[in-house]
Amino acid sequence: MLGQVIALVVLVLGTAALGVWWSARQGAVRAPRETPAGIDWAASGIALEDRVTFVQFSAEVCAACRSTARVLGGLTGAGSGVGHREVLVDDHLDLVRSLGVLRTPTVLVVDGGGREVARMSGVVSDTQARQALTRISAAVAGPDREGQA
Repeated sequence: MLGQVIALVVLVLGTAALGVWWSARQGAVRAPRETPAGIDWAASGIALEDRVTFVQFSAEVCAACRSTARVLGGLTGAGSGVGHREVLVDDHLDLVRSLGVLRTPTVLVVDGGGREVARMSGVVSDTQARQALTRISAAVAGPDREGQA
């Protein structure tokens, strides 16, 4: 009997630890993966904004994708240089494979030159999306400061 109680406690604690780890990873801004150079976004039907574009890979039956799209859509605005493009994975399998997209939603933060600057997987909150924008601002500001020194 004592062995069963111990096994149950270990199972509950292990499940709780896995849940905390999973929640912490949802929408977290991560460094970009090593992706092939020269992705032709325009050929894939994805028009990039001048400053930054959130390229969201979604599936039709994905509730988390709809929530993420609402958050990212709220950050885009006329003249802000920030855009949001939603891409259905079923329609762009070649792009999904070459970029290493493993789940939906996956959001790539792409600068105006088409370079992936950050990546987020899972439901993205407003705070996490703003953190990604800060990361791209820092990446753009870095070279300018070096040129002025």
